[in-house]
Amino acid sequence: MPPNDLFTGVDGRPRCGWCAGHDDYIAYHDEEWGRPAVSDIEWFEKVSLEGFQAGLSWLTVLRKRDRLRHWFHGFDPRRVASIPGSRIEEMLADPGIIRHRGKVESVIANARLASALIDEFGSFGAYFEGFREPTRPRPREMSEVPAITDTSVALSRDLRGRGWRFVGPTTMYALMQSMGLADDHLVGCHRAEPRQP
Repeated sequence: MPPNDLFTGVDGRPRCGWCAGHDDYIAYHDEEWGRPAVSDIEWFEKVSLEGFQAGLSWLTVLRKRDRLRHWFHGFDPRRVASIPGSRIEEMLADPGIIRHRGKVESVIANARLASALIDEFGSFGAYFEGFREPTRPRPREMSEVPAITDTSVALSRDLRGRGWRFVGPTTMYALMQSMGLADDHLVGCHRAEPRQP
């Protein structure tokens, strides 16, 4: 029985149905979702963007990502950590970003904690790899994809214990999916790597 939550694009390739309807989503699904970062800056960007997404659509985040990159110095955590509080009002006046004071402040606060995590583990990648979701059967439908798991709860708890903000278990599971720590491409999706059922 074929999965019923696939979307076939104009190129004829089947994709996870959540990306249907928007070219931005399709590009994100095909080029980014489920692929690990290769640098600390990429990891920090994704953690930050997932925090911005809380309560919003991912499409909103994607469409505001360029302006967020501008204000947050390309999400280089060392540079973000040096953003003065006096700059926040100027940032919040820009309609090109997600203007939520708590989220903006959390990115800066998290950046100030980032160096300790990198020093302890050698890199963000090494840290997050410790929270890889155990392999399970590939989902056939979106209803089989969890919103949180024991692993995302553990990751959230660990980061919160280190002082990080906007890193709840649902947000962290979205990060895990985004960065390939949890592989939730549906059966039949052209991006789904073969694995044991």
